[in-house]
Amino acid sequence: MRRKIVAGNWKMNGDKSFASSFSSEFQKKLSGVPLNCDVIIAPPAPLLSIVSDGFEGSEVSLSAQNVAAYEGGAYTGEVSASILQDFGCAYSLVGHSERRALFGDTDEVVAEKIGQLLMQGIAPILCVGETLDERDAGKAKDVVGEQVAYILDRFSESQLESLVVAYEPVWAIGTGRTASPEQAQAMHAYIRAVLSTYSVDMAQSVTVLYGGSVNSKTAQELFAQQDIDGGLVGGASLKVDEFFAICQSFG
Repeated sequence: MRRKIVAGNWKMNGDKSFASSFSSEFQKKLSGVPLNCDVIIAPPAPLLSIVSDGFEGSEVSLSAQNVAAYEGGAYTGEVSASILQDFGCAYSLVGHSERRALFGDTDEVVAEKIGQLLMQGIAPILCVGETLDERDAGKAKDVVGEQVAYILDRFSESQLESLVVAYEPVWAIGTGRTASPEQAQAMHAYIRAVLSTYSVDMAQSVTVLYGGSVNSKTAQELFAQQDIDGGLVGGASLKVDEFFAICQSFG
């Protein structure tokens, strides 16, 4: 059975006080309340240690939002996979649309970053998605399929055993717009079809998340779809009650 996951991407939000209070309040929510999913928090890099300490002893996992494409060396401002591993990161986002659009993370760069993560035993959360123009032009599946296939072509099935895919239609990120459950399910099914061309076992085992303005009102219907295994949550992950409600959206 595929793992169900709700991952919170704080993006460039929060400070020491917020990270500490969020961890404490969310821990209280978890006390005595079983969840039917794994929970991941991806804070800004400087807050990793605070969140790690805050959730020590709990089942909440830590994720980075990005990783360097290099093992180490004179790369000012970058954070290597080995440093993330040392901070206790079990996951790292790679290829988020904001990284692709604003910082030039091409498929080639994303592949290099995944290689670094895998060497440190960190599970990559591969973010893929199309822009509104690409969807309107009927190219959504082509764009997403190429982003997934690029990675599958460069790593073996055994190397990608820990891979998580997050489908985020770029036009629904931070806009308040959400793909309909039917639109989201169709793309998730297509991603699984792409995975199946490489390995039927991989297609059945890889967790595929939906991201794009997920909130407590939309999560339950989205997560009920056959091929949607959870969510990569942006703004709503900064609100303890809202994020916890999303985590409770699995039947």
